[in-house]
Amino acid sequence: MTAQIIDGNAIARATRAQWKDRAEILARRGVTPGLAVVLVGDNPASRVYVRGKIKACAETGLYSELHEFPGDVPQATVFARIQALAADPKIHGILVQLPLPPYFDGNAVLEAVPVDKDVDGFHLYNLGGLVVGHTLFPPCTPAGVMRMLDYLQLPIEGQNAVIVGRSNIVGKPMALMLLARSATVSVCTSRTRDLTQYTRLADILVVATGKAGLVTGPMVKEGAAVIDVGINRLPDGKLVGDVDFASVRERAGWITPVPGGVGPMTITMLLANTVQAAERYADSKRR
Repeated sequence: MTAQIIDGNAIARATRAQWKDRAEILARRGVTPGLAVVLVGDNPASRVYVRGKIKACAETGLYSELHEFPGDVPQATVFARIQALAADPKIHGILVQLPLPPYFDGNAVLEAVPVDKDVDGFHLYNLGGLVVGHTLFPPCTPAGVMRMLDYLQLPIEGQNAVIVGRSNIVGKPMALMLLARSATVSVCTSRTRDLTQYTRLADILVVATGKAGLVTGPMVKEGAAVIDVGINRLPDGKLVGDVDFASVRERAGWITPVPGGVGPMTITMLLANTVQAAERYADSKRR
């Protein structure tokens, strides 16, 4: 068996077209969805990600602003800017690009973003809302994975889903989203004994560890849907995921490439969350 490659770029284009239409409807109501991105420091990867987000906003009809700070900026300065953006009616979503410098209290910064403008879905309210099945904005990467599965009409209910990685950004919210859709979910960590005994049971396998090539062909159930969230740069400059693509493709039924898999969907769901935030704002003004 050779897996079908899941084209994240194609799914992203189709999905963004729907949100572009909704942004145009808002524009006719006098509201242009606005996203502010806060970037601290000079992390090259962060700059690449931010450029991609700003470009996607322009292509989808969203207004965007980039607020840059040097890596040694006082934390209070960034807090003050977030507070100003929170009060700005033309900004409907605020994204703080991670990672932040080590001296920052990352949780405090993310909590400073108002819930109704937390389009990255990292505020405790939005993360906690996943537990009870109600959140204003789901975290973008796991939401993008769910959109991919639905777009491909892959079954979720009753399926065995295994997530390798337990981060607040991907692993934990991914587990909650799959549970909400009646999958049987296992979450594995770096200390899981005999990881293969879990991954071989997965109908849906989501890998998000930041360790290149962690999951190999023999670890995967034949016909499984394998979603590789990892992105790692090798010494030769090549970008690879957490899954050994060549060997896993020979066993899986579906597989995402790196790059071109989950990444475009993460940005797409950021756009979706921003448009929804603007829709809520526009509706509030009509009351």
